[in-house]
Amino acid sequence: MTLTDRQEKILNILVKEYIRKAEPVGSEYLQKKYYPDICPATIRNEMKKLTDEGYLYKSHISSGRIPTDKSYRLFVDRILERGLNYHFDFDDLFNDNIDNIHFFIRSLTKHISDMTKSFVMGYLVEDDFFWKDGLLEVIKEPEFNDRDYLLDFVNFLERFENDIDRLIESKNNSGINVFIGEENPFPKAEKFAVIVSSCNLSKNGRNKKSVISVLGPKRMSYDRNIGLMISLLKELNKLKHG
Repeated sequence: MTLTDRQEKILNILVKEYIRKAEPVGSEYLQKKYYPDICPATIRNEMKKLTDEGYLYKSHISSGRIPTDKSYRLFVDRILERGLNYHFDFDDLFNDNIDNIHFFIRSLTKHISDMTKSFVMGYLVEDDFFWKDGLLEVIKEPEFNDRDYLLDFVNFLERFENDIDRLIESKNNSGINVFIGEENPFPKAEKFAVIVSSCNLSKNGRNKKSVISVLGPKRMSYDRNIGLMISLLKELNKLKHG
């Protein structure tokens, strides 16, 4: 099924609302807030079609709908296709002493974690050096009120660190890969999403291959997080040629 413009717009709005609210989104809410001139039954019918096509599913405790991996994938693909005009300020960070590469990756990891409110892992490939930040921040998300969810996430982080090499070579045209739910090449990772960027930290002739990863619930702020990673790659590219 090819989505109509209206269906894709409804899906885009619903994904954003679910990311923002962490609650199932109902047709009445969408109609009142975004489509006051359209009959509520029309919105319900469009959402039913999107559910039938696997983009949404219905919560058992609410009449609202929740995005599936399929809808998140479409949402992310549209972000990567159109690009983002977000600019995140890395100036202070890059003005620091990048010659100490381990200090720099620690500072970079913390900076990205602070900005995304997510768990971030920085990895220097040749040095086999990891730095992690943001666990206390990401577990503030409502999903982590479920103890089993928290335990699954901790186990996922361990598997991710142990097997990160399998992600290093996979790379799309933007330099960023996004793995959503069951797309994750790790067992029991269907609840989570990962944004991965392989890049080079270079200055004064030094070149260190690194991997920066943002990890969290599938309900992460993809536009903000992807925009930040795009900004990072641009800054690193300027540093490389500066």
